[in-house]
Amino acid sequence: MKSTLTVAHYLKENAELLANKIVDDIIGQFGFQVSETDISQARKVYAEFLSFLSESIDCEEGSVPEELLEWSRENGEKTAAKHHRISDILIRYPDTRMVFADFILNISIDFGLSTEDVVLIIKRVHHMLDVSINETVLAFERKSEEILEKTKRELRELSTPVVPIENGLAVLPLIGTIDADRAEHLMNHVLPKIPELQVERLIMDFSGIVDIDTEVASHIFNVYRVLALLGINVMVTGLRPELAINAVSEGIDFSSIKTFANVKQAIESNKQKN
Repeated sequence: MKSTLTVAHYLKENAELLANKIVDDIIGQFGFQVSETDISQARKVYAEFLSFLSESIDCEEGSVPEELLEWSRENGEKTAAKHHRISDILIRYPDTRMVFADFILNISIDFGLSTEDVVLIIKRVHHMLDVSINETVLAFERKSEEILEKTKRELRELSTPVVPIENGLAVLPLIGTIDADRAEHLMNHVLPKIPELQVERLIMDFSGIVDIDTEVASHIFNVYRVLALLGINVMVTGLRPELAINAVSEGIDFSSIKTFANVKQAIESNKQKN
């Protein structure tokens, strides 16, 4: 016990100096460049790591320094924000673990620690590194999901614009795949804007739709019914032959909706009526 307390005191008093050496040894194992900013941050975090280790050598397992957790989360979030892979971080951990194992072994020899004491300290180090890995991955996943959801929202906005053509007439080009999320976006964010634009006639263009099935048709008919209730005349364009064939085979009935081959025909038809 006396030897472990001596080691703890040594780690506490020399945390910064030892952290610098550990970081240099770890980076020396890497086969890639590490930025000076990352190196500086790593030195600071590992100094905190060693200081905490010195205080927790004889403590209950399970506790981890908050600084290490914050650093791990920042690493995960930063990696996700830069659209890098999580493996860019995880690939560093085996070398980090080996350097720490060698570091603990050398100190143990210098201070004459028993095998039991060495195992105890190494278990503490490995536990903290494992928790660090977990926090890094979780933060990466959370940030990646946030970025993905933000991208989806932006794509929904870009893929469902209401384009005014002339007084009272606008086009709603539908692009890609219409799923439940897109349908909800149409209902809650796009349709409410149409009356504000004083649109009386709306052309829903299917030219950019990848495929059509009963679910897509259901969403479209819901949009059509809402617009009809608002007193807006709806025309459908761009139903390609393969889409039309699929629609028929799926039992989808477009007979109640005015359809045209393309937007130009719909606009010309609208002019003739006026």
